[in-house]
Amino acid sequence: MNPRDILLESIHHRQPPKVPYTLAFEGGVDLQLDEYYGGPHWREKLTPYIVGVAAVNTDIREPAGRLPTGEIYESDPYGGIWRVDRAEWHLEKPPLAKPSFEGYSFPPPERFYRPDWKEQARQIIAATPDSFHVANLGWGLFERSWNLRGFENLLVDIVSDPDFVEEAMDRLMNLYLAFVEYTADLPIDGILFGDDWGEQRGVIIGPKRWRKFLKPRWAKIYEAVHAHGKIVMHHSCGSVADIIPDIIEIGMDVLESVQPEAAGMNPYELKKKWGDKLTFWGCLGSQSTIQFGTPDEIKAEVRRLRREMGQGGGYILAPAKPLQPGTPLQNAVAVFEAFTEEN
Repeated sequence: MNPRDILLESIHHRQPPKVPYTLAFEGGVDLQLDEYYGGPHWREKLTPYIVGVAAVNTDIREPAGRLPTGEIYESDPYGGIWRVDRAEWHLEKPPLAKPSFEGYSFPPPERFYRPDWKEQARQIIAATPDSFHVANLGWGLFERSWNLRGFENLLVDIVSDPDFVEEAMDRLMNLYLAFVEYTADLPIDGILFGDDWGEQRGVIIGPKRWRKFLKPRWAKIYEAVHAHGKIVMHHSCGSVADIIPDIIEIGMDVLESVQPEAAGMNPYELKKKWGDKLTFWGCLGSQSTIQFGTPDEIKAEVRRLRREMGQGGGYILAPAKPLQPGTPLQNAVAVFEAFTEEN
């Protein structure tokens, strides 16, 4: 079986011959491994189970000013102004000063299309025929709705002006339905969305309001993906334990991140409850095991994840987050070596 076949076996909850994995890096951790191993040859040991492509740029940024004091600003297609010279990027000025679309020109889908990216995606897919191909559609309805108003403003709007929030979500839903249509003619296997619904304690806006504002709209988007014969993959940080029955109901196939430190997100318990209905992608603790465990503890946890989470399929091994800047080098080495050992 090639890597794509193995991944599909797991997503379809059949026991694959080995547990598929992904391993990503941020902030130069991969360059540290280049130095440790004396070159980039270690990368050849990584099996490309998943190859990502994109035909839509949902996070366009254009220069919007630079101050002598070092502040750098960019604008997005919705009219928001972001400060980008420090992490994390900060929304300095949301496009909507009040909860109203009066006088506002919402960007059309074509503003985000990238025909050259689409052609490049076809070339990447043709060059990697044995991999599972995923088209990334970036941040989704909740993220973009607060991008329109600012995070705190949106949370207030949800309580004080729900009609506006409904309109915002509908506009964004229609935008993402158009993105799905534009993307789905690529020979891809799945479409990946991102929408951080959770924080460490639970769903940010609470399960009840999530069900009101987000659930029915994501249901329509997932339905559109499935209508094209593609698999729905969705990233959310934090705790989404309270809405897992809902995301299964509306058709999510793969939940990505699965931060074990967040409330109710112990992966082994999730596997027992929902492992026959939802594929979990992630589960290796980026806030705990990777940062603070010993190399032996990291390797032991990876083996346990493979053994228990991989039982019967429904699991893709990965860190909950790409290996972050500040990860102890020996721990990064341990993650790489544990992921690439035979299983």
